[in-house]
Amino acid sequence: MEGPSGIGKTTAVTRALEEIGQAERVQILSARVPENVQYIAMLPETAGFGVVVVDDFHVLPLDIKNSLADHLKVLADAEAADSKLIIVGINRAGDALVRHAPDLANRVDVIKFEVEPTEQVAEVVRLGEQALNVSLDAADRIITAAQGSFYLVQMLCQELCMADGIAERQDEPTRVRVSYSSVKDHVMERQERRFGDITRTFARGPRFRPSGRAPYLLLLKWLAESQRWDIALRDEVARHPEHRGSVGQVVEKGYLAAHAGGDEIAAIIHYDAEGRVLSVEDPHLIFYLRNLDWQQFPREVGFTNVELEHEYDFALSFAGEDRAIAEALYQELDGDDYIVFYDENEQHRILGNDVETFLDPIYASDCRFVIAVLGPMYGEKRWTIFESESFKKRFDDGHVMPIWDKNARPTRFDNSRDVGFLTFDPNADTRDEARRLAEIIRKKYDEEISTSAGEPQIQLDLDPA
Repeated sequence: MEGPSGIGKTTAVTRALEEIGQAERVQILSARVPENVQYIAMLPETAGFGVVVVDDFHVLPLDIKNSLADHLKVLADAEAADSKLIIVGINRAGDALVRHAPDLANRVDVIKFEVEPTEQVAEVVRLGEQALNVSLDAADRIITAAQGSFYLVQMLCQELCMADGIAERQDEPTRVRVSYSSVKDHVMERQERRFGDITRTFARGPRFRPSGRAPYLLLLKWLAESQRWDIALRDEVARHPEHRGSVGQVVEKGYLAAHAGGDEIAAIIHYDAEGRVLSVEDPHLIFYLRNLDWQQFPREVGFTNVELEHEYDFALSFAGEDRAIAEALYQELDGDDYIVFYDENEQHRILGNDVETFLDPIYASDCRFVIAVLGPMYGEKRWTIFESESFKKRFDDGHVMPIWDKNARPTRFDNSRDVGFLTFDPNADTRDEARRLAEIIRKKYDEEISTSAGEPQIQLDLDPA
């Protein structure tokens, strides 16, 4: 059974077992209780364990998840009457089972608790009004704000009643006039105390730069927009291709897994690194995220600019003879979460495409800065000639950073010496040279971001609704 936290999965299991007279045989084990986890791990070796409900399956270690997947297959094949296993978790929890044992998809039943239709949420409100003998002026607003969650609609209705001093059934029909806005503000103040610092820590990421691209901030916003309380990152990156570089980088390189795995963040946000699914478990947190001021929040976090205009921060242009210094520069800048076009990382995208058609927009406009590593062979090789033609107009706006080999003889690129440039020593330690150059490049980039637009440009493609 899978679905958002607080939607009633475990309660539904318990009620169903009661109705078929099996409640006495049931053990409910939580993956959040260390002693329970030890017993859960032993289930595949335990004969006739009866009916066991494994709750919060998604937080189990991967090896125990895989072991349970194998055992589910054994139980399904054997149709063992004395051992029944029920797995309960958040959305997509079952994906971990099927990834390990694909044929489970046809051997076990999956029951999904989805976002509830509006009429069902409205029925919860009606039954609550009837039980308390009240009518809520803000009922329609509450139903909309709950976005299909039974938990949230009950929480908001309770807040309305408590704000009007109603804690039990009224003797006479009573109208609750408290506005939804005042209750929402009260709830947000309380959730800010609970979640504010943690969400800002997550949004900043492990290596915060005020002028950075804010991939973790974007992940939070996508979570806030999700109707399911979770996001599959492959799907989100496909929907937001302008963030493929920044978000894709923190996913592919394991930065997100490390960041989300910290105790403080893991307590409120779950990241399945195998399935690349990010989930919110606490209904209070999803309410908080959905009601944040997403125009103001990036500034509160400390970002001065959320870059959307360019796919890359930098694009490296160099001849093969200078690959060592180019690669060292890439590693330095990539280590600070800049998005850098470096040819060896893009082979899978270039493959099968017309190379000139693919490269031209990258150097002409899709990067904020071109870093041209100008060694003795630059301008003599086919691709450096092509690349330089693509970006030569960008000298005028200061978006080309020439880096000259200090020993290079005059070439057709000598006119680049008319603008500010850097030099590198090919005989010095490559890593030291890259660190020195990267420090200057970072300063140039950050100054550009902070001053080019005057006021900070925080753009998150906000839905006006």
